[in-house]
Amino acid sequence: MRLLLCLADRAGETVSIDDLLEQVWTGVIVTPDSVYQAITSLRRLLGDDPKQPTYIATVPRLGYRMVATVSPWVEPPMISPAAEGSADSGTDSHKNWPLLGAGAALLVVIVLAVLVYGRIGTHAPAASTPDSSLVRIAVLPFLDLTSESMDQEYFADGMTEELIDRLSKIPGLRVPPPTSSFYYKGKKVAVADIARSLDVAYVLDGSLRKSGATMRVAARLVRADNGFVVWSGTYDRQLDDTLKVQDDIAGEVTKALRQSIDNR
Repeated sequence: MRLLLCLADRAGETVSIDDLLEQVWTGVIVTPDSVYQAITSLRRLLGDDPKQPTYIATVPRLGYRMVATVSPWVEPPMISPAAEGSADSGTDSHKNWPLLGAGAALLVVIVLAVLVYGRIGTHAPAASTPDSSLVRIAVLPFLDLTSESMDQEYFADGMTEELIDRLSKIPGLRVPPPTSSFYYKGKKVAVADIARSLDVAYVLDGSLRKSGATMRVAARLVRADNGFVVWSGTYDRQLDDTLKVQDDIAGEVTKALRQSIDNR
């Protein structure tokens, strides 16, 4: 609720992760993952699509923005029984009420969200013991090393998301969502610190280079506790179909990682 009000108070503005942590979790030491989880919960309660947001938009590498129109709630005028009785029988008194805009609708949704959240919170299941057999891997944003202009950044981001999607479907693996991974895009943070923040044992990162019509994608899997590379691979593909190349390489990397982890 505090997160939603914070975004609504600065509607139309991009609010950084650090600002949200400071304003919403004041005096509490939490990781950025708390923001991601709260945003995900809000979107689920609001029925919002992160790809085509109606309420909360993700601003890559910067934060989040409330895109819905927000305005103060306007109370409809109260009509006394006497006034209502004196009105013409053919007149609908509700026509004198102000129209509810997107801002008012948002406030209604906020109330519903609080009610739903409160109901869920009072019946929260007991915390379960983490399954030690699960392998946790974070996929960091791939680096675009194709040129100084970084004109293949969209390909690198697509590659990252495709890998997260593929790995998350493997039984026994737990992979943080793209919002968690992309928080570290462009930031110089030690692998051990990232792994600790995202609660993972392995970190997968990579880069891409381009020569003519050939794209070279390099990937490596790092064990977080000692920093050693436990697997690496390089893939060269012709850029005749970007989506096909991403899908092809993601499949190869996923297959290799599965074998590597099974033999760990």
